[in-house]
Amino acid sequence: MNLTRNSRVSFGRDPYTRLAKRGNASNLPWEDGFLDSLSIVNSEKAVKEVIQPPLVEGIDDHLVEFSEAMRTVSKVLRRAAEGKASAQAEASEWKRKYELERERNRQLENTELNSNYTVEKGDNSADHLKLMSETDEPSQFCNEKNGIYSHEVLRDREHNAYSNVHGKLIRKASFKLQWYCKGEKNDQHKHDIVSFEKGNITTAERSSKQICLKWESPPQTVLILTKPNSTSVKVICAEMVRWLKEKKLNIYVEPRVRTELVTESAYYDFVQTWKDDDGFLLLHEKVDLVVTLGGDGTVLWAASMFKGPVPPIVPFSLGSLGFMTPFHSEQYKECLKSILQGPISITLRHRLQCHVIRESAKTEDETEEPILVLNEVTIDRGISSFLTNLECYCDNSFVTCVQGDGLILSTTSGSTAYSLAAGGSMVHPQVPGILFTPICPHSLSFRPLILPEYVTLRIQVALNSRGPAWVSFDGKDRKQLSQGDALVCSMSIWPVPTACRGDSTNDFLHSIHEGLHWNLRKTQSGDGPRDS
Repeated sequence: MNLTRNSRVSFGRDPYTRLAKRGNASNLPWEDGFLDSLSIVNSEKAVKEVIQPPLVEGIDDHLVEFSEAMRTVSKVLRRAAEGKASAQAEASEWKRKYELERERNRQLENTELNSNYTVEKGDNSADHLKLMSETDEPSQFCNEKNGIYSHEVLRDREHNAYSNVHGKLIRKASFKLQWYCKGEKNDQHKHDIVSFEKGNITTAERSSKQICLKWESPPQTVLILTKPNSTSVKVICAEMVRWLKEKKLNIYVEPRVRTELVTESAYYDFVQTWKDDDGFLLLHEKVDLVVTLGGDGTVLWAASMFKGPVPPIVPFSLGSLGFMTPFHSEQYKECLKSILQGPISITLRHRLQCHVIRESAKTEDETEEPILVLNEVTIDRGISSFLTNLECYCDNSFVTCVQGDGLILSTTSGSTAYSLAAGGSMVHPQVPGILFTPICPHSLSFRPLILPEYVTLRIQVALNSRGPAWVSFDGKDRKQLSQGDALVCSMSIWPVPTACRGDSTNDFLHSIHEGLHWNLRKTQSGDGPRDS
């Protein structure tokens, strides 16, 4: 028996409606509230026959196959819809977290702009700079949880303008920064970035201007940091300590270096150091000048010691490569004498502030300790044989999905380091920006980017990534990032000022010529054919 249209329609009807059609409702034995039991039984049988119709024989096989295929398609569509809804909910949650982070950073920046400074005179008639907010409430300068200083500008307050050295109160040296261009000093810093004159737009200030540091009071305390396990560095350090002592300067060194000096001679017992983390975190309140003896790695170590403001650094070259160490150790007396007298040209090297947000974090406050990097932060696949799958966002905009060996987020100071080896451009360190450089991307069109310094980048390991990723900060503090974990990076307000031998441009060009032999080739002979 073939399946007809009428039979299909009848199967879809309400069984009680069909029951009513089989027997007239008036024929049902309802009389004066009395219900015949036999009629009830007959009615139940009729309902069962309607609900469970007899099997239809002879249905074509292709209709059965078509029905099964439709069920499969329905299941697939249902699963796709559920997956899409889950992905949209996940994306909305990360967007909400990211907007909260951005709003918090904006509020911190507003706090910095709204703060002002007042000058007070103490009992000893010395002037002290004190940071006061508009509400005149005391500010919390250091986050006790992670040691990274807040986005408020630090100045010397009454309790830290002096440090106790051998029973004497030593005032921390003060200085000011000046802009100058092409050797001409300019004490007037224009705050207008763009000026309008007669309908024309002209820039009133450029970030490429050189910066000059001028001491307002002579420096009193010097911190010396050295490369470990180097005999030549130990000899230079001992000589420099003696020379600085003759200049009546207070000298700080690392605990390891002080032990080496005192072991060599009891003469060096005057050298100071710190004993615990509290003294380590308060170095910026005591030290006027930092001297590094080593290579670029020693400069990176010096920068990592300061979680907030960094004193001026004088880097001496005693390493293999020196993109940030322009001074020669053989001439340290002449160099330090000139720097202590001032003024000196400096380069403000920008740093990145990074922190990890785990996928299990319920709020934005549940983040790991922020880390400041001077060169770069690297996300790679580690020992995994699978490609990384990183979703990249810049503020509210989706950038790309990185599928390759990894990604480098570099400062312009780090443009001559790992980013350069991965195909990134060399950038003048005075240029404010963030380098976005992929590592061996599996794409022919993935070229590096240079982004402005005010953006916030978020790199998230995709939930469908086949393996975890690993993140390292200036080549240290390596951490694993599982699926759903994210790394948030933005430009820190605390740059690293390094002294220049000439000026920042001359030092930069000299470093790429000497360190990389940039564009070094034989000169073309002049005795060949010429244009007539």
